[in-house]
This record gives sequence, structure tokens and C-alpha cells, in this order.
Amino acid sequence: MQGHRENHLIERTGWLRAAVLGANDGIISTASLIMGVVAAAGTRHDALVAGVAGLVAGAMAMAAGEYVSVSSQADTERAALAKERHELAHDPAFEAEELAQIYAARGVELGLARVVAGQLMAHDALGAHARDELGLSELTGANPVQAALASAVTFAAGAAVPLLVALLAPRGLVLPLMGAGALACLAGLGALGGMAGGAAPWRPALRVVFWGALAMVATTGIGWLFGAAI
Repeated sequence: MQGHRENHLIERTGWLRAAVLGANDGIISTASLIMGVVAAAGTRHDALVAGVAGLVAGAMAMAAGEYVSVSSQADTERAALAKERHELAHDPAFEAEELAQIYAARGVELGLARVVAGQLMAHDALGAHARDELGLSELTGANPVQAALASAVTFAAGAAVPLLVALLAPRGLVLPLMGAGALACLAGLGALGGMAGGAAPWRPALRVVFWGALAMVATTGIGWLFGAAI
């Protein structure tokens, strides 16, 4: 066992979730915004201004939202650890028995569970309770700065794709090329996110393509209705 190393992907969940969410939102929101403007008979300039504004606002909003939400999670984790630390300091015997009962509920014989709980608490009491009672670990702990940066950067990268299409595509082909390009990128993003997390690629690809297509159809229809009314 000394030479055996396992490479688990669970440690990626913190930044991977934010990165996939950011890139997904960047592609969908920017492509949908541009398609709505174009469908309303907007010029290429109008579409590019709307797209750039959406990129900047979206990246900032993603960063702020991730930072605030993950910070709230981190605050909750710190409060739970502080409470556990207080309980360990004031009633260690009860905490040891509580840990033993957790192991016993998982199938360990109670006497052995008490021995294991005592040894683990002697080594790192707070760590043992954080992991087995609270479900917290260093691999999946909240990191607000990491989540904010990952979501902002990937949102901007995702939003750049529909902006390039709006800039380079012929005026009459912006809508079909935008839709096809965005859906292809979303499919690739979903597959990449699935593989990065160790899952099959096709299911996340289908999920993100479905919701992306729905958003683009909705905003294109709204743009067409406003353009027709005007």
C-alpha cells in the first residue's frame, strides 16, 4: 500500500462548480442577449454594445455572487467548528461517546467504536468531529476567493464566444451562427465539466444544451416581438 496512490476528483468540486457555472452563464446570457437585440432589428453595433455590457456586468455579478454565497457557507462552517470546539473543551467524555455512536451506527462494533473514537480524539479531536459529525473536510471546504475568481474568469471567457460571432458573422447569419456556435460550446463545456469531475460526459452536455437552447429561443422571441411592435 505504500506505493499506491489514488487520485480522487472530489477536491475539485469547489472551483469546478464555480468555473462550470461561470462559463455556462457567460455563453448562455451573452448569446441570448445578443440574439434578442438582433431579433429586434438591432444593428451590429447595438449587439456588440449589449454583449460587452453583459460580459462586464455578468462577470462582476458572478464574482460578487459567488464570493458572498461561499463566504456565507464559510461563516457557517466556522461557527459550527467554534461550537464543536467549545463542546470538546467542556464535555469531552460526551463528545467521545457521540463520536463512538456515529461509528457504531455505520456498522462498527460499539466497543471497537469507542476505542477508535478515543484514539482519533487523542490525535485530533476537532478534526475527527468536523469530519464525522459535521461532514466538513479540507478537500471540500468553502473558498470564497477561489470561487469568485473562477466564476468571473470563466464567465468572461464564455461570453467572449458569442461576442466574436457577433463581430465576425455576416449580418443575415448572426442568429443561426450564434445559436449553433453557442450550443456547440455549451455541449463541449458540459462534457468537459463532466469528465473533469470523473463523470460520463453526455449527461451534463445534454443538460446544458437543453437549458441554453431554451434561453436563446425565449430571448429571440422577445426580441422579435418588441421589434415587430416597434
